[in-house]
Amino acid sequence: MIRPILIHPDPRLKKVCPPVESITDEIRALGRDMLDTMYDAPGVGLAGPQIGVMKRIITMDCTKDPEAAPQPMVLVNPEITWSSDEGSTYEEGCLSIPDQYAEVERPARVRVRWTDLEGQEREQEFDGLWATCVQHEIDHLNGKLFIDHIGPLKRQMITRKMQKLKRDRARDPA
Repeated sequence: MIRPILIHPDPRLKKVCPPVESITDEIRALGRDMLDTMYDAPGVGLAGPQIGVMKRIITMDCTKDPEAAPQPMVLVNPEITWSSDEGSTYEEGCLSIPDQYAEVERPARVRVRWTDLEGQEREQEFDGLWATCVQHEIDHLNGKLFIDHIGPLKRQMITRKMQKLKRDRARDPA
């Protein structure tokens, strides 16, 4: 099921999410809904708070090649266990901040531990777009947006654009 995506500013996007207690059928269904919502948007990542679910769960698929098979991932309670000293700058966007982009510097490689939908603990190292995406989505779980990594003037400008977008959508929901 495709769920509505919250648009910044929304207070839920600034809250730290508590951990998922256990992998249940409800959590598995949430993971499927999040993947459907992410692909429909379209985006490469989505975090629980972006659909108003205050749980530590993210989805991602950074496969860009249209010929390649999708690589959907659902990460429950993800945590970064290591990050490289080497940095990487990527022009980031966000489904909760539509049509706005900014260059953000993050570690080029990270190792992440999480629980999968079968309840198995996993750990993997990510680089490139995958590393940027997983860090961006974990930020969401900690109440942080990509615009929190940029200068205050650009952040204010983007926030004002989002406030206007929300007003416009409220007037004309079509």
